[in-house]
Amino acid sequence: MQAKISRREILRSASQAAVLCGLGALSKPLRGASVAPPSGPQIGIATLGFADHTNAALAEELSGAGIRTVQLFLNQTDSRFWKYNSRSDVSSLTPARCREIAATYRDNGVGIHSLGVYTNLIHPDADERAANLAYFEAMMVIGGHLGVRTFITEAGHYHDPKLPGPRIPLEFQDEVWPRMIATTRSLDAIAARHDARILFEPFYRGFLASAKRLRLFLEEIQSPRIRALLDPANLIELNDLDEMFQQLGPWIDCLHAKDRKLHTDRGVAAGKGDLDYRRFVTLAARHTPTAPLVLEYVGATNYQQALAHLRGAMREAGVAEFQQL
Repeated sequence: MQAKISRREILRSASQAAVLCGLGALSKPLRGASVAPPSGPQIGIATLGFADHTNAALAEELSGAGIRTVQLFLNQTDSRFWKYNSRSDVSSLTPARCREIAATYRDNGVGIHSLGVYTNLIHPDADERAANLAYFEAMMVIGGHLGVRTFITEAGHYHDPKLPGPRIPLEFQDEVWPRMIATTRSLDAIAARHDARILFEPFYRGFLASAKRLRLFLEEIQSPRIRALLDPANLIELNDLDEMFQQLGPWIDCLHAKDRKLHTDRGVAAGKGDLDYRRFVTLAARHTPTAPLVLEYVGATNYQQALAHLRGAMREAGVAEFQQL
């Protein structure tokens, strides 16, 4: 029996098609280039948990474990610039130093997929938002020197510690949605200048609190440069895995592979929570086969176990791992 299609669904399909077409134009390979399609998702790792490593030591270790891509958080001993939900002074990160860091990974057969920024875009003070947008642009300049055009962020979090918590959290107050749309459109214009794309990560206690809310946000922004990073562990309390991919599939360019126990706030390494990893990798291979699976919330002491769990789930699901750099 054929289902009736509503006008909203027709508009939604057209909206998604327009975004996908725009993204194709943004990422079209050079004429004459031969690009082999991946055989399955590529496994990567976020560098945030390796704060005791130099970039060189980390690149060598990950290469030995068969990791071929990283999400760089500039949190290593020789590039300590990471600051969550804020901004850092990156003036000493020269173009030459950026090229040196990129070469360190490249020489070990490891590419840099994206750069973690995670500044505060939801801050209620206009001057703070402007400063954070300027910081984001500085990170895009750094990314250019690293050979990176993809940047990861959240909307950010804000609560004045001098005041009692508001009745309605800032993220869900009426004026914040249009303000966040305007801020993201400013970020989109910056990204256009740098030929960059921004992946927004949802989190169940943040502004982008569910798969649907992120989808509505992306539909309203309507830009090929503003995309999604899906971290299922961030939404497991509100959305089932199938729902996450149904809502966000056309927008997902990267996936975080971590875990979480239900009804708890703290994220954990892959295999230590309640996320159905076999179902996760099955859906990833079906809906987002070119999006890397980036292990997160891991460091030197536990990344091997998380990697084994992810690879084991992929084998059980019959999902191949793409290993080419």
